Amino acid sequence: MNPKRKQRLIIVSFLVIGVSATVGLIMTALSNNVNHFYNPTEVVQGAAPIDKSIRVGGMVVDGSVNRDGKSLAVAFTVTDYNNNVNVKYTGILPDLFREGQGIVATGKLDAQGVFQAEEVLAKHDEKYMPPQVQRALDKAQDAAPAQTY
Repeated sequence: MNPKRKQRLIIVSFLVIGVSATVGLIMTALSNNVNHFYNPTEVVQGAAPIDKSIRVGGMVVDGSVNRDGKSLAVAFTVTDYNNNVNVKYTGILPDLFREGQGIVATGKLDAQGVFQAEEVLAKHDEKYMPPQVQRALDKAQDAAPAQTY
């Protein structure tokens, strides 16, 4: 093989290996930072992983917010109108957080099925609903048996 051609082949090989390694490292970093969204029904059915960072969203159940008077700890329940998930959070809640409003919480599900939130986001006006929460609520409402009055 021609020495010049051999040198080019070595350079191209190193470039291909370098680009492949870089892409592999980027993909690994991105996959570790992805937080999958689950609705309360999926959490109750066991689809959500335990002790892995995920997002859970739904509506805050009326009368479920319990604040600790001595700390910033708050416990509340999130629903998709089919199932409920208990959430515990320590920190300052958004100003728009209240019962009957849609939220998305980021955190981890513990072994007892309680979602330990690290961040809570509330919708910003009366008409806006995070797309994942709206889809989950619509899906739950479609799956719910028809009620007759």
